[in-house]
This record gives sequence, structure tokens and C-alpha cells, in this order.
Amino acid sequence: MRTQFCSEVGIEAPIFAFSHCRDVVVAVSKAGGLGVLGAGFMDVDKLREELDWIDAHIGGRPYGVDVVIPQNYVGREEGSLTEQELEEKLWAMIPDQHLAFAETLLAQHGVPPWPETGRPKIFGWTRQTVMPCLEEALTRPNCRLIANALGTPPSDVIQRVKDSGRLIGALCGKRKQAIKHRDAGLDFVVAQGTEGGGHTGEIGSMVLWPDIIEAVTPLPVLAAGGIGNGRQVLAAMAMGAAGVWTGSLWLTVEEADAQPAQKESFLQAGVDDTVRTKAWTGKPARVLRNRWTEAWDDPGTPEPLSMPLHGLVTADAMRRTETYAGAGETQEVAMNICGQVIGQINEVESCRSVIYRLLTEYLEALDNLNQLAVTD
Repeated sequence: MRTQFCSEVGIEAPIFAFSHCRDVVVAVSKAGGLGVLGAGFMDVDKLREELDWIDAHIGGRPYGVDVVIPQNYVGREEGSLTEQELEEKLWAMIPDQHLAFAETLLAQHGVPPWPETGRPKIFGWTRQTVMPCLEEALTRPNCRLIANALGTPPSDVIQRVKDSGRLIGALCGKRKQAIKHRDAGLDFVVAQGTEGGGHTGEIGSMVLWPDIIEAVTPLPVLAAGGIGNGRQVLAAMAMGAAGVWTGSLWLTVEEADAQPAQKESFLQAGVDDTVRTKAWTGKPARVLRNRWTEAWDDPGTPEPLSMPLHGLVTADAMRRTETYAGAGETQEVAMNICGQVIGQINEVESCRSVIYRLLTEYLEALDNLNQLAVTD
């Protein structure tokens, strides 16, 4: 099952695990895959803390870092502003009714207030906030690759990563986006079907994967969206994928730092319990459907703002529902990012167990497929 791309990255199995949890990143890399730390909700100080811990525990194994540099966002043209200046300008653009609507939803469902005063910091969704995080990641010898979650990275960022000797890639949900990634000189593409968690397009994986693989060959393509077992891994590899990019698989593992109430929400979810919504970031993202998503998707309520403005509107809700996951009816207004494959995940496993299960199921599925062939 080891592919050429595995050799380029320095891993044993072509299983890439996106996670916001440092423990998961370490456990997956130690088990032969590649853990990829999602830094989209971190500032540089938080990322430095997480990478220090990863470097101290990963035993020299490679890992990756996923950042969010949108192609288009409010404030993009303000490149001369400092991070603080941009943040102040963006906060001034947010209508009071949006902030009031978010606070009302939290109060109605018994989510405790944040103990500290002051507004949440802007997330890493602007160049000013992302570049310090990227530079921090590039100081880490074991960080083997950088991935951008939203669009083709700027040309100077691509060159900066390549000059450091690392690989750089990006996610996409359409053929034209993949071609743009290829033409910009990226080292790999992650083709994510609409089934996937987080920011996704509208095309299903079974149609998207071969379409993108055909469009950018021989550039390595990692298949994402709807992968929860070895049979699905085999399907992706049979289409020509160089590996699989997984996310929802790691939300309920033993190593995940999610609180019990949030893990239980994931374990109880079915394949039809997710929704693609702008309710959290301002861009379509797949999450568990709940009262929060229903409220923001209602035509009679405030329209979600563009990125990153809506992220500032919901930032307080994100931190409060994560911290107080089991309080009141918090799960009814929590940001539980996951893909449709969450319906296949019904028990808690270790990261190592998940890796071995995927490999075993892959081989069993391959054997079953071979046995289907009839010889005269």
C-alpha cells in the first residue's frame, strides 16, 4: 500500500490525519501515517506551544501543518495594516444585530459566559495572522508539509515553503481549482468531496476524485471526504489517489482532547445528521446540524457575514461551546465540524487501532475484489 508519495513525505502508509489535537498528530505519525495539525483556529503563540509539544513527543517522525489563507476575504487589500489595525477595522464592520443574535442563542441554551472580558482575537484567516504561524511551522525540522485549507496559496508563500525544502499543497472541491493549484506549482492536491467535514464544495467524492486525478496527473492527489474504513480507502486508491486525507475519523479517538459531551454527539450522529452551512465561518462548511445552524440558515434571521467577519461574530460561541461542552443545552449550539462519514463511527478507538484497522480492511477488500474475478 506504500505509494511514491509516502516515500516523498517519509511515512509508511498513505494515511493523512487532519486534526486540531496535537496528541492525535503524534499518535498517527508514530503509527506510520502522517498527522497534520490544523492551525486555522490558532494564533502564533498557541501554535508555538502545540509544536513544541509535538516535537518533544513525536520521536523524530514527520508531521504536517494545515493553515487557512483564503483566496478572497474581507480586508485582503489591507496588506499594509498590522494585525491589530486590521482586527480593529474588521470589528468595526460587524453589525450589532449579528453579535446580539449570537449571544441570544447561547443564552437560550444555557451556555455559560466567558470568564474574561474583552473580544476574542481574530483567527488565522488573514495574511497578517497566518504568516507568523507559517513562519513558526517552517522552523520545525519534523514539519514535512504545509497544506492550505482554502484556495491556492499566494505565490510568495508557495516559494517560501518550497525554498525551505518542504512540500506544499492545498484542498479543493472542483477541477478548475485543482488545475489552478497545479499551475501554481503545488506539490500535491487534496480533492475533498462534499461529504467531507469543514469547508467543502458541492461535488461528491466518487465523481470529484477521478475528475481531479485525471486533470492534474502526475501531480499526487490525496482523496478526502467520506473515508471511514479500508473499503473506502481502496476505492480512492483504485481511482489513482496517492493517499487519503482523513478528518472525522479522529474526532472520537482515545487521544482526541474533545470533551465527553462533544464526543458523544459525534458517536450518536448518523450519516444524515450533518449540514453544509455558512453559520460558523461565513463560507459553506459541513458540521453537525443543530439549533445554531438552523437559526443562522433561517431566511428570517441575520445573513451570515463574509469571512473573516462571521468568524469574529461566532468566535465567542466557538470557545464557549468547546469549553462548556456539557453544560445546559450547549450541544444544540456547538460547532461540531465533521463529515457525513461520522455516521460510521460508533466506538472509541486508539489512533494506532484506526490505522491498523484501515490497513487490514483495505487488504481484505482487495482480496475480496480479486476473488470476484471469474476465470474460465
